[in-house]
Amino acid sequence: MQFTWTYSGSEQRKVRTFLQAHGVSHRMFSQMKHNGGAILKNDKQVYTSDYLDDGDQVTIIMPTEKSNDLVVADYNPLTIIFENEHWLVVDKPYGLTTVPGHADRLHTLVNQVKGHLEEINAEDLVPHVVTRLDRDTSGIVLLAKHRFAHAVMDQQLQEHTVEKFYVAYVSGILSEDHGDIHAPIGRMDDDFIKREVRDDGKPSRTEYWVERRYDDGGVQPMTRVKVQLHTGRTHQIRVHFQNIGHPLVGDNLYGGPRWYGLKRQALHAYHMKFYDPFIEAYREFNTTLPEDLKGLHDLT
Repeated sequence: MQFTWTYSGSEQRKVRTFLQAHGVSHRMFSQMKHNGGAILKNDKQVYTSDYLDDGDQVTIIMPTEKSNDLVVADYNPLTIIFENEHWLVVDKPYGLTTVPGHADRLHTLVNQVKGHLEEINAEDLVPHVVTRLDRDTSGIVLLAKHRFAHAVMDQQLQEHTVEKFYVAYVSGILSEDHGDIHAPIGRMDDDFIKREVRDDGKPSRTEYWVERRYDDGGVQPMTRVKVQLHTGRTHQIRVHFQNIGHPLVGDNLYGGPRWYGLKRQALHAYHMKFYDPFIEAYREFNTTLPEDLKGLHDLT
């Protein structure tokens, strides 16, 4: 796979500096050097220390990513929202782990994506997870189909410029229509899975807007909120709402009530927006509520 840009500028510029500005990382330079890639200036191979003049065309050729035999392909179908040569956006159901781990190495989203890439005869067969969701959180997951796309998106994640919105149902009635939770999150002592708000945790920010309060007679007291993640800590939304005394409905791990037969936390990633450098424009995706959460949405 290759990518080409044209340099425009009145002064000479080093190839490395120019490519770094387009998202080419130190690791990618190393991969091109040692795994069969190349950097071209006007169709001739050059070094990163060479210089560019106005109008020069620079091309990077990325080595093909071969299949990792440790990741077994799963051919169960994906719910694909969008796909092109750079991106794969899927609607993940709850109950499906995003990446292989000690609990499941055969039937995760990554296994399914590998199966999909094999079925479409993709050149690169290594799925790159850009955003991930907890096993029992449903909604939009973004994957990059090659290492360069992953690198440019990783930079956006570090800069917190990827826009992610969730819908959540929290137990109890939130009094304020808008809230902005700033509370550091870290791993709970002697627990591999659970997180908690703690002074030595990583800075974490969750913003929310109340959409509906279920406080009429005949329904359990809960609040539907639109949530924006400004950071991406493990279990962040679940931990933050539990910390303010309103754990998510169905979230057994963090003390949420199992109302209305819900078998998982009432949390769905419904919106994502990010800048796509390959078209120099923003992409925006949305998905609807799954059936189990529609039941909560339609309560009267």
